[in-house]
Amino acid sequence: MNEFEKNKENMNGEQDFESKNESVNEEQNVEMQKELTNNAEFTARKEEDKANDEAVDLNKLEENPIVKSENQEDDSQNTGMSDFDKADAIAREYEKMASDAEEERLAAQKQIHVQQTMAAAATAEEPSGKRSKERPSAGSPKWKGFFSLLAAGVVGSALTFVAVPHTNLLDGQYEKLEQQVEELSSKVGNSSSSSNNITAQTTSAQTSDSSTSIADMVESSSKAIVGIVNVQQQTTSQFSQSTSTDVESGSGSGIIFKKDDKYAYIATNNHVIEGANSLEISLYNGDKTKGKLIGADALTDLAVVRIDAKYATDVINFGDSTTLRPGDQVWAIGNPLGLDLSRTVTQGIVSAVDRSITVNTSAGDWEFNVIQTDAAINPGNSGGALINSAGEVVGINSLKISEDGVEGLGFAIPSNDLLPIVNEIIENGEVERPYIGVGLASLEEVPQMYLQDLPDSVTKGVMVTNIDSNSAAAKAGLEVQDVIVSINGTELEGSSDLRKYLYTKVDIGDKVKMVVYHDGSKKTVELTLTSNSSSTN
Repeated sequence: MNEFEKNKENMNGEQDFESKNESVNEEQNVEMQKELTNNAEFTARKEEDKANDEAVDLNKLEENPIVKSENQEDDSQNTGMSDFDKADAIAREYEKMASDAEEERLAAQKQIHVQQTMAAAATAEEPSGKRSKERPSAGSPKWKGFFSLLAAGVVGSALTFVAVPHTNLLDGQYEKLEQQVEELSSKVGNSSSSSNNITAQTTSAQTSDSSTSIADMVESSSKAIVGIVNVQQQTTSQFSQSTSTDVESGSGSGIIFKKDDKYAYIATNNHVIEGANSLEISLYNGDKTKGKLIGADALTDLAVVRIDAKYATDVINFGDSTTLRPGDQVWAIGNPLGLDLSRTVTQGIVSAVDRSITVNTSAGDWEFNVIQTDAAINPGNSGGALINSAGEVVGINSLKISEDGVEGLGFAIPSNDLLPIVNEIIENGEVERPYIGVGLASLEEVPQMYLQDLPDSVTKGVMVTNIDSNSAAAKAGLEVQDVIVSINGTELEGSSDLRKYLYTKVDIGDKVKMVVYHDGSKKTVELTLTSNSSSTN
């Protein structure tokens, strides 16, 4: 064999080897494409089976919503969850279901993308010459695997984006969750609205923190409590000569409740300042100054004094006395037995509200509406503050019943009753009321010798003891010793009944009819009410 034949034989062998290699490579590529195609089809079937399983689970949820709801309700009751917590839990469940569905969709897309990338990479690994040399048809196994993979991706995406949103697999469950959230939210909202309608008791204890909080409240309130010394002029005669000196007649308490650029205003009792020639005010920081009486009302036992605004460092607010209930804690602050024990604090409770007590004042008998308390009230406490746990004035301490064997019976004028009076005094210098111009005495107070002309049937009423010559009573023909038994059809048992009717039922300028007995004869008198302020002008 010559050299040429050997070379030819070698070349034929190389071509056969190369042809065999190509055949092996092609078989390997076909096997890889088949494997990728099988994987894609397996993945698509797996995703389809998973979606079917989820649909079955959701259908089970739809079939048993009541059982689930009842179980949730039992669980919430056992754990003590509030309506708000239930709503929050259901909302979180709603969000979790939506989040899980979104994660599954993204995972399926990601898996399809990875498989497509692997297929593309496998194709790219082939020599470029081979791809140009061999152009398989669309029906070849290689392109068949690629299109199967692409179809699986399209079908999966279509199921995720198109088919599922238009089915009722999840809608029913979402709607039920939304309905439960809405119902519980409404329930919580209604509960919140009703609670908002509940009125706060300003007198209820705010905290049982410690004695420090009470001490802070008392210290702050005490800065607006003052001592009031009633200085009266006393005349003495010696060797036919008269000398006048100012002496301390008594002392009491007051509260600074209002302040403007010029003055600070102090509320107190009328009996604390009555008959004073001058008033000395003792303040929290130890300063003393003169006080000027603006006006007083003897019938309600209230008065207002003013001082220079520079002396008032603090004012105290009034609370709503109508919210007080028996058992509420209160504190009395004042100056019992004089200024040596100034701003003494005593603690107690509200024993009763809306007590009615008849008090003999310098203007006559008057029926007071008062707060009863067992907080210690002593001489000198008059005009001081009865405060609630918020440090607000709910009453002005005015009187106590002091008898042997009697303890813990103190009384205060309610803040809601005294405020209109003190404001009117600041504005007008007095309290304006209807006026008929007579002095009165209840029949039980009149000696029997003055009642001999009365019929035996008349046992109740008021007798006229004196008459203002310029009054409406004088003009109507009333005389001393006349007995008034009724006014506008309302029978009178005593003088306080007549005053109460005049000051609460009628106004200045009104006409009234009174049934009167004069020398034993019955007659009707009509008169027009005037103002008590006009009678003093």
